[in-house]
Amino acid sequence: MFILLVLAGVAAFLISEAVPALTAPAEDIPGGEGLASYVGPLVLGTLLGAVLALLIATPLAVAIALYVTFYAPRRLAAAMGYVIDLLAAIPSVVYGFWGLAVLAPALVPFHEWAADNLGFLPFFAGPASASGRTMFTVGLVLAVMILPIISAISREVFSQAPALHREAALALGATRWEMIRMAVLPYGKSGIIGGAMLGLGRALGETMAVAIVLSGGAGATLNLISSSNPSTIASNIALRFPEATGLGVNTLIASGLVLFVITLVVNMLARWVVNRRADFSGAN
Repeated sequence: MFILLVLAGVAAFLISEAVPALTAPAEDIPGGEGLASYVGPLVLGTLLGAVLALLIATPLAVAIALYVTFYAPRRLAAAMGYVIDLLAAIPSVVYGFWGLAVLAPALVPFHEWAADNLGFLPFFAGPASASGRTMFTVGLVLAVMILPIISAISREVFSQAPALHREAALALGATRWEMIRMAVLPYGKSGIIGGAMLGLGRALGETMAVAIVLSGGAGATLNLISSSNPSTIASNIALRFPEATGLGVNTLIASGLVLFVITLVVNMLARWVVNRRADFSGAN
């Protein structure tokens, strides 16, 4: 009940502070085109970076979890699990500086190659950024940040797959991979989905790493390798809040309300998917 009260209090605060921005004339909102035009590109940038990170991190995290649980020697598995879990303890500002100083310059050749060879796709339309501070770089940084979350949950779920199911599959002549495909993955689907949605929630709200790496400020675009990138809601609030006054503060809080709603919807969707998959899991 206390958690629900805190959540309701946060929602009430955001709504009350966002009302002036919601009712203000369009020309008074920063940018002069209204609240929807101000928040829209930020929502696109937030979703684009988070979904890209999820698409990169989830297969890798599941593969790591399977290797640690079923393939690696016991001592190596313990060490690998410990090291991967340590990734979650690194501050986001450190990830931001790593992305800015190491990852972004290293990705410049890929950006140029993608612009030359994959330019027919809207995601790689170019022109390629000369600094590497792009949405694609942000997606990779966020993928590394959410990797330990998805991997840890997947390992826990895989390790709890019924031993009788696994042993029965092996006894019937299944290879190790066939046993995993038939007895482990069906049992762990709901856990994988839950871990992925938890990582998505982390990626949606990430602030400092995105603010350090991303060269944002452009309008709505799907281009992942250009120097013109839409910013994210969280990084935009962090960068603009110290100098904001009056209606500018209310506008930033209104964008925070949108992020709050997006995160709430993602978590509710994850809960629905997990509960629905649990009815058809290997445990039943």
